Amino acid sequence: MATGLAGGVGGTHQELCGALSAGVLLIGALYGRLTPDEDDGPCYDLASRYRERFIQEWGTTRCGELRAMGYGSDGSMPCSVLVERAARIFLELLASKKIES
Repeated sequence: MATGLAGGVGGTHQELCGALSAGVLLIGALYGRLTPDEDDGPCYDLASRYRERFIQEWGTTRCGELRAMGYGSDGSMPCSVLVERAARIFLELLASKKIES
């Protein structure tokens, strides 16, 4: 279901990082509404916090800009670096949410 999000949507490297998109999808699965009359706030808050932490780490959310930071042998950022760090940020946020609850 999320494969098309990879590479900034379909491998274009022009949109939101797939690692960030995947984290937001997981937040929605864990904290999203089950009925239309439920409050969106808790899910929005966590997704917004996740995005902000991602930006603090990398300075952008755009796939092409992230890849251009140049860690790989070809001058591009390997997605594995982004995915690993995005997963750590995601898990840190979940842990802090559990502590707050």
